[in-house]
Amino acid sequence: MSAKKLRLSAFLPYQLSITSNAVSDLIARAYRGKFALKVPEWRVMALLGEGDVATQRQLVAATAMDKVTVNRACKALEERDLISRVPNTADGRSHHLTLTPAGCDLYEQIVPEALSLEAELETILGSGEAKMLEAMLAQLRARVTELG
Repeated sequence: MSAKKLRLSAFLPYQLSITSNAVSDLIARAYRGKFALKVPEWRVMALLGEGDVATQRQLVAATAMDKVTVNRACKALEERDLISRVPNTADGRSHHLTLTPAGCDLYEQIVPEALSLEAELETILGSGEAKMLEAMLAQLRARVTELG
């Protein structure tokens, strides 16, 4: 008996991946051209812009990016004086990261663009379907975490 054939174009993990890549590419083009930021750099800024102080380890956990990607993003942001690094007195091996005043200014410029892009994506689905998709993605992430 032959095994069931896999149609990659109908394979859910593949669909999620290419959709994520398409959205990330759209965001990357918008932020790279206008703000000279890569997606990982924006993700770090977005988390720090929520008013939080974070260590790189916390950023890795919050963004689901690997530690090398977060490290590179943090270094690039620090070189541009968009984030500051202060030694963590509770753990001498890590640092607390925060947005600098210049980082806060850039964050304030990006937020309206980010929200506009999100609204544009939501119009593709309609608000009801966008909320359903958000809930389904959260459910899928939670279950995948349990399985992992």
